[in-house]
Amino acid sequence: MKQTNPVQLPEQSRSDSLSLNRRSLLKSSLLGAAGLAFGGLASRDLRAASLPYSPDYGPLSLKADETTGLYLLALPDGFRYQSFGWTGDTMSDGIVTPGSHDGMGVVAAKGNTVTMIRNHEVRGVGDPFTRLAYDPRTSGGNTTLTFDTYQGKWLDSYAALSGTSTNCAGGPTPWGSWLTCEETTLGPETEAGVKTHGWVFEVPAFGRPSAEPLKGLGRFVHEAVAVDPVTSVVYETEDRGTSGFYRFIPDTHGRLQEGGKLQMLKVVGEDQADLAAGYPNDTTWQVEWVDIDNPEKAHEDGTTNSLGVYSQGRAKGGARFERGEGCWYDSGYVYFVSTSGGDAGQGQIFEYDPRSETLRLVFESPAADVLNSPDNIAVSPRGGIVLCEDGSRPKQLLHGLTRDGQIFPFAENNVILAGEKNGFSGNYTGREWCGATFHNQWLFVNIQTPGITFAITGPWDNGAL
Repeated sequence: MKQTNPVQLPEQSRSDSLSLNRRSLLKSSLLGAAGLAFGGLASRDLRAASLPYSPDYGPLSLKADETTGLYLLALPDGFRYQSFGWTGDTMSDGIVTPGSHDGMGVVAAKGNTVTMIRNHEVRGVGDPFTRLAYDPRTSGGNTTLTFDTYQGKWLDSYAALSGTSTNCAGGPTPWGSWLTCEETTLGPETEAGVKTHGWVFEVPAFGRPSAEPLKGLGRFVHEAVAVDPVTSVVYETEDRGTSGFYRFIPDTHGRLQEGGKLQMLKVVGEDQADLAAGYPNDTTWQVEWVDIDNPEKAHEDGTTNSLGVYSQGRAKGGARFERGEGCWYDSGYVYFVSTSGGDAGQGQIFEYDPRSETLRLVFESPAADVLNSPDNIAVSPRGGIVLCEDGSRPKQLLHGLTRDGQIFPFAENNVILAGEKNGFSGNYTGREWCGATFHNQWLFVNIQTPGITFAITGPWDNGAL
């Protein structure tokens, strides 16, 4: 059964209107851009190379890590950083930091102290790294980090939840928790003796997680989520070649464990639209949503009611994306990434407006040298966009998007080690950025391998970010 905009949305508050005005100003400046317009090009045939660096922040150069003294990142002048929470570091609770750092979000702030929860995308069967575990046979999970923004100092870290699998991304909630997503459908169907995986778990900023999955959000190859603070609706991406874009409407505001309804996005008047195909930037679709009748069904076994979550939505006309990844809520809009979408297969960024039920193609990468497989996405407090790259460059980039619509490298991975830290040796410059999240003047971000978390600060107000 199709359901168009079943969520009752209140009138916009004054603060929300101000946020939307900021977005409108940003969009109007982008529409006049001569380069790569953020939603402003009339045709995808209009191409321009990405800027070699931000015209405001300036070119990148190697900067020393204030923690280790190693030259791990290239940044514009005036920016500095500290590393923390390397794989193998002993945390405050005596547990060794697990590897495969991935999605991360700021989930609480008390005074000058911010609390983050970080995913560890550890795959397959293994031992949990903490006693609080969902499945005793899997070793993915989360760690919690704290940082003093006034002193510019990392404080501590400790284990939060384990016994999950392939914790890729997720998203913060407005009520002070982290939704961690499993990018797998590992389970007894594929591995004897393990519990079902492919769920979303809620990890609070403070206190003990329940270690029980939020099954109403579906069992599929999850990537990231974004939560609307007004409605508590959770928007979800799916990281597989044929993927949907979903929303979960909770029965009770802010209490996802009490259940709700899972739905998949559909283009009005077009069954099974292929939105991974190439389109001009600023293409807009009117959308609606179709119900997922069995959100806990992940594997298609040929029996009665055998369709998995994606196939259920697709059978009702749901739209197809290609590798849905990063997802972020900002100022009334939900932004999400299709990593392999578009003519060039190098990525698309979409904007969903729940008030008008419209979807807009913000930007489609015309070539790998412009933007090479964007993954996680974050919006800064100043309205700029950060894109984490997970592509094929020899040195992976963290991109920024300027207010006049030009894309530029903001940071470059220069992690080359010879045993200086925790015995790591090798060239890691081609490893992905992930987990970007802002708090005021600080950007926190990970490099997945060998597993490092960074806190970056500098003259943000001089440019787009």
